[in-house]
Amino acid sequence: MVESLEKACDKLKLTFTKEHYLAIAKEAAKKGTSHIEYLATLIEGDAAAHNDRATARRIMLARFPAHKTLDQYDWSHPAKINKLQIQNLFRLDFLRKKENVTFLGGVGLGKTHFSIALGYTACLRGHSVLFTSAVEAINTLSAAILSGRLKQELKRYLKPSLLILDELGYLPIDKRGADLLFQIISARYERGSIVITTNRTYKHWAEIFNNDATLTSALLDRYLHHSETITITGKSYRASELNEA
Repeated sequence: MVESLEKACDKLKLTFTKEHYLAIAKEAAKKGTSHIEYLATLIEGDAAAHNDRATARRIMLARFPAHKTLDQYDWSHPAKINKLQIQNLFRLDFLRKKENVTFLGGVGLGKTHFSIALGYTACLRGHSVLFTSAVEAINTLSAAILSGRLKQELKRYLKPSLLILDELGYLPIDKRGADLLFQIISARYERGSIVITTNRTYKHWAEIFNNDATLTSALLDRYLHHSETITITGKSYRASELNEA
């Protein structure tokens, strides 16, 4: 009977039940716990274990370059930052509404930190996330064009509830790259949220997109329709650390 039960647990992936049913049964017998309470304990344990595995998988698939949380951020460093506005983002209402978020500011002010922390929080609350730099996304899709797999690769950027495009504007983008990013942003319009970190204000985005004013205008029209911008000003945190050293 034990062997049969454990095989069934393996088949149904009831790892908690397999590992704890005997110990919990002995404890239940001592306390006079009812059969229903005993069963509920096992089911709740497996549900929690399943949730932990699912969360770990979402975090792995998100491909975060590091683990960042909101609590780790040094709010005293930037010259100007709207703390309440950022804290409100972590309620994740923008995901439910399929809105976009832009973290705008110079280097070393925590834009990437906030984007990772926001994505990590989304993973913990059951949302699928993908983190990538803008250039990495372009390079991946450009390679997909050459191999005839563009449609399949595009799905990677369209499927997650939240797509994080890091460092938009730090490196020049050619016409193909501009077209590919336009496809991503256009296809996600009102279907899924995007978080972008950038050092360029919107009026300079045409310079990012190969000076294509028409494409940039169409892109911004979609992206900014349901969007919130977080502006951070000040000196680079990393540069400050170097100066102090």
